[in-house]
Amino acid sequence: MKPYTLSIAIFALLFASCKKTLEYDATGIFEATTVTVSAETSGKILSMTIQEGDSVTKGETIAVIDTTLLVLQQKQIESQRQSAESNSPDIAAQAAALRSQIAHQQHECERFARLLADGATTQKQYDDAQSQLTVLKSQLTALLSTLGKNRSSISDNAVAIQYQAEQIEEQIAKSIVHSPISGTVLIKYAEPGEFATPGRPLCKLANLNDIYLRSYFTASQLADIKIGQKVTVIADFGGDEQYEYPGTITWIAQESEFTPKSIQTQDSRANLVYAVKISVKNDGRLKLGQYGEVRL
Repeated sequence: MKPYTLSIAIFALLFASCKKTLEYDATGIFEATTVTVSAETSGKILSMTIQEGDSVTKGETIAVIDTTLLVLQQKQIESQRQSAESNSPDIAAQAAALRSQIAHQQHECERFARLLADGATTQKQYDDAQSQLTVLKSQLTALLSTLGKNRSSISDNAVAIQYQAEQIEEQIAKSIVHSPISGTVLIKYAEPGEFATPGRPLCKLANLNDIYLRSYFTASQLADIKIGQKVTVIADFGGDEQYEYPGTITWIAQESEFTPKSIQTQDSRANLVYAVKISVKNDGRLKLGQYGEVRL
């Protein structure tokens, strides 16, 4: 090969290499917002039909946890509530006899008043009748107060027991675990027959239809990007197989961080970069952890 031809070839390779480095402004990894679904009650896992890779819809049953103990507790609490309510005093019935005595004594006082007016009785007998009426009325007031406090205490106790019953009912409802989102099962942490406890992870879900590319930009590039901006995301499938997707910048970090070793930027001298999330609509080909590039 002639020296002139060799120089042209070297220049073309250098030009192509430089051109390739300018095909993107930042790189990153495709990620998705994941949701870890955990148990909220204790008990044996009776069923868990999902498998890794399955698609689930929001509200779909993921797992069923045994509720035998909870049902027994619910019956016990219901029995306590009924017992408490049955002990509530019948104020009207218990005060009826005393009210009858008061009514009778009232008639006696009226009779003594007439006799006193006619001179057929003494003032002392009339005063004694009035005093007896006052005592009966005081007894009725005390009885009503005591019975009222007892009923109030029993009623408050019954309400507290009812709250306990509602808590048990809520726990029973939470023993059927539902999917909080529509997505794909990424990881399955438990199997039927195992024991679930509150907070124990059962599975991890993610909506793979709407994913994002977490990329990193240098400080000098921040002036060229903003939230809501449309960009082009290039997914790398290895070799020369690449696909372009429209993307939207949805988040820009407020603080810088050191450049991750797996991330390349055009300014390789920059030590501090800013993380940026770019939303991408997945057509089914994009996978989590896949490499991607961004072109502004």
